[in-house]
Amino acid sequence: MTETTLTAPQLSLSQQNYQRVKSTLASRYAAEKRFRMYGLVAICIGVGFLLLLLGSVGSNGYTAFVQTNLTLDVTLDKAEIDPNGEGEAALSRANYGGLIKDALYAQFPEVTKRRDKRELGKIISNGAHFRLRNRVLADPSLVGKTISVTVPVDDDIDMFVKGQLSGEGAEADRRISDQTIAWVEALSAQGRISKDFNTTFFTAGDSRDPELSGIWGAAMGSFYTLLVTLMLSFPLGIASAVYLEEFAPKNRITDLIEVNINNLAAVPSIVFGLLGLAVFINFFGLPRSAPLVGGLVLTLMTLPTIIIAARAALKSVPPSIRQAALGIGASPIQTTLYHVLPLAMPGMMTGTILGMAQALGETAPLLMIGMVAFIVDIPQTLTDPATALPVQIYLWADSPERGFVERTSGAIMVLLAFLITMNTLAVLLRRRFERRW
Repeated sequence: MTETTLTAPQLSLSQQNYQRVKSTLASRYAAEKRFRMYGLVAICIGVGFLLLLLGSVGSNGYTAFVQTNLTLDVTLDKAEIDPNGEGEAALSRANYGGLIKDALYAQFPEVTKRRDKRELGKIISNGAHFRLRNRVLADPSLVGKTISVTVPVDDDIDMFVKGQLSGEGAEADRRISDQTIAWVEALSAQGRISKDFNTTFFTAGDSRDPELSGIWGAAMGSFYTLLVTLMLSFPLGIASAVYLEEFAPKNRITDLIEVNINNLAAVPSIVFGLLGLAVFINFFGLPRSAPLVGGLVLTLMTLPTIIIAARAALKSVPPSIRQAALGIGASPIQTTLYHVLPLAMPGMMTGTILGMAQALGETAPLLMIGMVAFIVDIPQTLTDPATALPVQIYLWADSPERGFVERTSGAIMVLLAFLITMNTLAVLLRRRFERRW
């Protein structure tokens, strides 16, 4: 009877607890569903903004990879190219632009007025004569012959043919006249207008004319700058992280160093540009706008990030690895070099590549050291004047010409491709060198 009187309250209490838990299950499940829904909505919003960005850049930039060209039959009259019989010495000074325009005028014999001829000649790019000149210099035997020459058209004509520039509306409100549109349509009907792959965009440097501009000069500047950054930041960052994590005594000095490293990682990048301007250019006298200076500035900027990532990778190695190595007689240096460092290297390399990707997209520090200058030539050494791809994008985005809009978006697509490649390389390197224990 006693057992019955003791068990009943106990059963009653269990039933009460069960009913209490059961009554809260519905709300708990509902809260869990809402939490999952919030996460899904956040992901969808993020993906939506990403697709919007990529769609906007892609829709404006894909036409940059296509260039409108004009094919003409140009007569290389020797009397025009070499009237004094100077031979090859006169080939570089010849009026190739006039020869190209004469070939264009021949397609419209009804155009006789000087003003109309001037407007007709504006269809051709200002740099079209360089293509003909280079061809003649490469093969002087062409002089005296009539050859087919393909030259780029003006940026407004290029935009019109691509559909980026409208020919509708009042003529006074358009950059292209009705007469020019009629000429372009006539040339297109003759099959002389074509849209070809824009090799100039990938092989040329900067230019005042959109149809002649390219990213190769900026890409080489970015390459040399990142090369200097990698050669300096990687060994210095790894060595600093190994010393601070494995060998440095734990005292106020090392604590102060760690705090300063963390603070430097949060310093705006333009501060490093001001530091580079004051130290490397004004004090040491290094050349302005040089990839060497840009690499030194970006090294200062990426070092804190690499050190922090490397220290985190070293901390992820279990202490048992160190204890086992020391237990079999390895010295502290041997333990670090042959046991700890190989296991931490995937994380270190990942942090380094991510730091390089960050440096590739930086603009502010490079502006402060003069890499914003207009530079046409392709840099050949670390000390040649150069610009970088993000700075090139900035310069094109600030240009008033309509043709630079698509060039800007095209350069952004190339820069994003570089960044995606570097991030993919980081993941592959991590998986390649990762060791499990």
